[in-house]
Amino acid sequence: MAAKVNGCTESVARMRGKSLLMVQQLRLNNNLSFHIPAFPNFAHQPIANTLTTQEFISAALNEDIATGDVSTLACIPAAARGKAILRIKEDGILAGVQLAQDIFHFIEPGAEFTLYKKDGDQVAFGEVAFEVSASVHTILKAERLALNCMQRMSGIATLTRRYVDAIKEFRAEILDTRKTTPLFRMHEKDAVRIGGGCNHRMGLYDMVMLKDNHIDFCGGIEKAIEQTNNYLRTTGQDLKIEVETRSIDDVRRVLAVGNVDRIMLDNYTPDQIAEAVALIAGKYETEASGGITLENIREYAKTNVDYISVGAITHHAVSMDLSLKAQLS
Repeated sequence: MAAKVNGCTESVARMRGKSLLMVQQLRLNNNLSFHIPAFPNFAHQPIANTLTTQEFISAALNEDIATGDVSTLACIPAAARGKAILRIKEDGILAGVQLAQDIFHFIEPGAEFTLYKKDGDQVAFGEVAFEVSASVHTILKAERLALNCMQRMSGIATLTRRYVDAIKEFRAEILDTRKTTPLFRMHEKDAVRIGGGCNHRMGLYDMVMLKDNHIDFCGGIEKAIEQTNNYLRTTGQDLKIEVETRSIDDVRRVLAVGNVDRIMLDNYTPDQIAEAVALIAGKYETEASGGITLENIREYAKTNVDYISVGAITHHAVSMDLSLKAQLS
C-alpha cells in the first residue's frame, strides 16, 4: 500500500532538495558558470531520475542569468552584503518558503534566513514571511526566481484550501491532476498538499489510468483491463489501476471484470455519482471528475465518493502578490 502523508495517498516518493545526480555548485562570479545535468531518457530510466529540485533551480537560474546579471554587475560591488524581506501583499495560504530557501542556498550556501512564516500558514496583507541576509549579488540574482515560485505555489495552495474547506465535513478528499506547468509539477503538487489537498499520480509512470482514449483505442473496457493486468504481471510492476467510466453501464462492466483499484466517474451529475457509489458498494475506491467547481463541489461531496479531482486548483490558480524588498540600515 502507498504511504499516507497528511492523510493523503502518496503515489511517488518525494525528492525535495535531494538531487540523485551531484549537481556541480554554481560559481556565481563575473564569469558565471552553470552545470545543467543532461535530461534523462524517461522511457528507460527509473522513476528516481525525474527532474529534482536542484536540477530545476540550476536550469531556471541559467535561463534568467545566462552570461551574467549585467544590471547588478554594473552598479553593485562584488563584496557588498545586504538584507531583504519577503513582504505579503495579499491574503492567502503561503507556499514555497522552503523552495525559496533552496534557491538562495543554491547560489550562496551561507545565506541566512530569519523565518516569520512557514509553508501552509494563513497570511495577510502587510505581513513579512522572512528576512534573508546574503551577498547583494545573490539577493538580486535569486529574487525573481524565488518570487515566481512562491507566488505560483501560494496561489495554488490558496485555491486548494478553498476547495478543501468547502467540503471539510464530508469524507471526500481533493485530488490534483497532471494539468500542471511543465517541469514545475513537483512543486505545484507540493503546493496542493500545503493547501490541504492530495496528490494524484505524479506522471504516466507511477499509476495506470485507463482513460476514454485508452479504452477506445484498445477496443473496450474489458479488453483494456485484461491487457493492463497481463502487462503488469509480465513486467513485474506493482501499480494501482484506475479506470475511467462514462456511464452507469460502464461501471457495471468494470464491476463484472474487476481487477482494478479505483473507478473514475467522469462528467457524471451528483445523482449519477450517488447511484454509481451505491452500485460499487465499497469494492473499489471512487473518484468524481469533470465539471466540478467551487459552486457545485458540495453536491458531489454529499454522494459519499472517496475522491474529487479538480484540475482547476493548478491550471486556474492565480498567483499571490508578493515582493522582495531591500532592508537598508
